[in-house]
Amino acid sequence: MAGQGPAGQGQADVVVGVDIGTTATKVVAFTAAGEQLAWVSNGYPLEEPHPGHAVQDPQLIFGAVLDGVRAVVEEVGAHRVAGLSFSSAMHSLLGLSPEERPLTPLVTWADTRAGTQAERLRASVGGLALHRRTGTPVHPMSPLTKLVWFHEQEPKLCERVAFWVGIKEFVLLRLCNALVVDHSVASATGLMNIHELAWDGEALAHAGILPEQLPELVPTTTVLPGLTRESARATGLPAATPVVVGAGDGPLANLGLGAVRPGVAACSIGTSGALRVVVDRPVVDPLGRVFCYALTPGRWVVGGAINNGGVVLGWAGDALAPDLGEEPEEALVALAASVPAGSGGLLMLPYLLSERAPHWSSLPKAAYVGLTRAHRREHLVRAALEGVCQQLGLVLRSMRSAGLAVEQIRATGGFARSNLWRQMLADVLGTDISFAQGRDGSGFGAALLGMEALGLIESIDVAADLVEVDSTLRPDPADAAVHAALQPVFEQLYEALVPTFTSLRRLAPALPLERD
Repeated sequence: MAGQGPAGQGQADVVVGVDIGTTATKVVAFTAAGEQLAWVSNGYPLEEPHPGHAVQDPQLIFGAVLDGVRAVVEEVGAHRVAGLSFSSAMHSLLGLSPEERPLTPLVTWADTRAGTQAERLRASVGGLALHRRTGTPVHPMSPLTKLVWFHEQEPKLCERVAFWVGIKEFVLLRLCNALVVDHSVASATGLMNIHELAWDGEALAHAGILPEQLPELVPTTTVLPGLTRESARATGLPAATPVVVGAGDGPLANLGLGAVRPGVAACSIGTSGALRVVVDRPVVDPLGRVFCYALTPGRWVVGGAINNGGVVLGWAGDALAPDLGEEPEEALVALAASVPAGSGGLLMLPYLLSERAPHWSSLPKAAYVGLTRAHRREHLVRAALEGVCQQLGLVLRSMRSAGLAVEQIRATGGFARSNLWRQMLADVLGTDISFAQGRDGSGFGAALLGMEALGLIESIDVAADLVEVDSTLRPDPADAAVHAALQPVFEQLYEALVPTFTSLRRLAPALPLERD
């Protein structure tokens, strides 16, 4: 645990934000002035027991939540905590028994087992209409397609499942004995009609479930009355401590970056990446290239997520430069910086983990195109980094072509430690990029949402003023022109290679990665 300042004494003026992520739960305590008083992170594994499966133990995650909250409460003092507020990774799915015990592992967004079901549903007559009604792309990440998989592959298990929930719903059920799901997380399931804020009958029919098997839909600012006795003891908080249901981590990351005003987008590159903007009503791309998720009444987040961010740099270290040691990031970036923009005409489609926006398909694989004898590993590394930025460029183009104004971009994530990657993003996107003062984005967003729900701040609009910008980078005109010329070529490669991707999927079972 790392504290960020003395806790001190005072009134109940602190909101604890709990961000349940894919690899760790981060718990942070903030005052209404935006001062961070405590921070803790508890990790847990992401298991891959079979190809395409990416699952977790929900009980381990719940334990991480309890331990994190208790540690933060010990640092700030229970008397200062006005309430808890939650953020969580989106698209997770967990089956519960009638006694509310887990019958399945937690199936995460990274699980791709439903690829066949997703492609079939997406290609069906009503596939695009589902996206337009629910705001969620028809993709293996979505609980909708995961449910189709379960009913086709595990029908007897499905007969035993009384409730289908995500990780935040499971945690709130254990903490507060309340089976609820907020509109934000629900809008990422593919099961909720975003125009009516109600479960979508056709989506449920595809999934093979009834409305009674899902939690009650509630606004993100809903305040639950308090903790169970067991949870109060485990966290060190009074049982009457208010609990704000909260929202999904993507929309809350915009809030945590202060990107809440029209035209201000949030961009993040961690293991994966995303680009999102807040709007005042649901916006649906007619071509189905971007998502639309709820934040609060009158605020929606529209954009796209990509699977391949920092993971591409990690792969480059393992595959192209194992001689650089166990932590080669700085040396890899130096290699990339030694060659000019455009990597000597080498492009990389960075689809190591297939891809989400704007194509939303489990088909694609990574590919280098344009490789010649003159290229060296520094060109391969730079092309990999440029490929990540080019993919975000496709997301930005999709957002703008859907009628969204993006006039300013605020960025965060592990990539921001690299000056080269920061500048590369500005050059590829062709726009100024502002870098916000370092803080845990989704955790801060959850805390701000909790402050609004508990009346500690007038509105989450204060986020735009609380989040300070450290620096702003402008595109280099010459390099930006190179990337602008390459972007249409990059964009065309996906469609050109779809037949190849399809053939490789068919042949994959006969093509083992290693010798027996």
